[in-house]
Amino acid sequence: MTSVPTLSATAPHHFRLHAGGALSEGSGGRRPVLSPATGAVIATVAEAGADDVAAACRAAAAAFPGWAATDGAERARLLRRLAEIVAARIGDLATLESAVTGRPIREMRAQMQRIPEWLDYFAGIILGLEGEANRVRGGFLTYTHYRPYGVCALLTPWNHPVLILTKKLAAALAAGNTVVVKPSELAPVSPLIVADWAKEAGFPDGVVNVVTGGPEAGAALVADPNVARIDLTGGTGTGRRVAAAAAARLVPCTLELGGKTPVVIFDDAPLEEAVAGALFSAFVASGQTCVSGARFLVHRPVAERFLAAFAGRAGRLKVGDPADMATDVGPVISAASRDRCFGFIEETKGTAAVLAAGGARPALPAPFDGGFFVPPTVFAEVAPDMRLFREEVFGPVVSVTPFEDEEDAVRLANDTPFALGAGIWTRDILRGHRVASAVRAGVTWLNDHHKNDPRSVWGGFGESGYGKENGWDALKSYLTKSSVVVRTAARFDDWFAGGTRYG
Repeated sequence: MTSVPTLSATAPHHFRLHAGGALSEGSGGRRPVLSPATGAVIATVAEAGADDVAAACRAAAAAFPGWAATDGAERARLLRRLAEIVAARIGDLATLESAVTGRPIREMRAQMQRIPEWLDYFAGIILGLEGEANRVRGGFLTYTHYRPYGVCALLTPWNHPVLILTKKLAAALAAGNTVVVKPSELAPVSPLIVADWAKEAGFPDGVVNVVTGGPEAGAALVADPNVARIDLTGGTGTGRRVAAAAAARLVPCTLELGGKTPVVIFDDAPLEEAVAGALFSAFVASGQTCVSGARFLVHRPVAERFLAAFAGRAGRLKVGDPADMATDVGPVISAASRDRCFGFIEETKGTAAVLAAGGARPALPAPFDGGFFVPPTVFAEVAPDMRLFREEVFGPVVSVTPFEDEEDAVRLANDTPFALGAGIWTRDILRGHRVASAVRAGVTWLNDHHKNDPRSVWGGFGESGYGKENGWDALKSYLTKSSVVVRTAARFDDWFAGGTRYG
């Protein structure tokens, strides 16, 4: 059994690469992993060089024929076994994720409880994958079948290291692919743990491989000739580079990128409920999700009341130690993220926008005075031409802008190149559906936010990327579909001997 180590600044744990079923050091030395809550080194991981990445890809390629030939029922059994292992160790995994990402332990425990669902779901639907057969013109029989791509590169982010990995991993493995995972250098630990558990569950060596490192390792992975498909969750800038690399080799990819989620609040929505939903959408995960509520568009008749309640509750959220069950908001992931958030805050203070909550560095006791904390911050009267309205912060800094009517709300919501998430709060069912159809977003919530499920298709368009996660769309995206055309006529119609059949 592979246990989850306790991470500590006094004795940082070291993690090695996982490739071909074996652990190894990277040729690039060791990379420190910092606690966002204290700034201290709590772990180190092996730094993969180009040769380490190539070795992992070769191991995945060698394992692919055998894994692809494995019966779907056996792949499903192993996915369910992995789900059982994860379910039995959720508490320890949540503690580790909280330490590495800085997300409050209460959040992480709730999220970790759902991880086995993705493994169980894809284990189930792979058994229902069916081709089609048709008799077509001329007496020909056509039938279709699916086959996996081969080695899939999974590039995963730091904000949901296990959840987003599992969404990709479950679909890819169910389909019969092998994978090489490259996690974010800011939160690289838990994918290595999951790879160990996959081996324990019985997955053959080389089916699940993990290489840790910086952008150079990621670039080597997407360029490797063994990689047949790429799946990235990350920033829009990174997505453009990955898409270019994939296009150069004609490799299909899925890109789940940035967002600037509008949350539209109409005057008929129960105010207390809308405020609670807005608070959750904005500040869960310290605002570090691609669908975090970032632009609150509020019907003018209730704008003042909403702002007072929203800013008041934001100012009372407890910021501090992620390991404390009473903490509401933890740190952001890094010093660079903290500085970016405060850059937006200071710039917006110099505009006509009004600071309604937060905006100052929180005073915390040691050792948290060395952490990367940003308080929940709310600006009101934010105009559409301000940078806070237009650019992704990826932190707990949000804007509130009034709108006049439904047409104005849709116009403001769509005033962005991103198209990933959106939220709508209204009790008018007709208006709710109208606005949901008009807003440019891949995922829209009515009277809720952030809710996700293995059966709910997820993904955006525009600068938010392309391709889908979850559901049958995700499974089939990891498969290529082929057709077979069978002549059933007794004789071949020889074209060059006077045949008449063409096409």
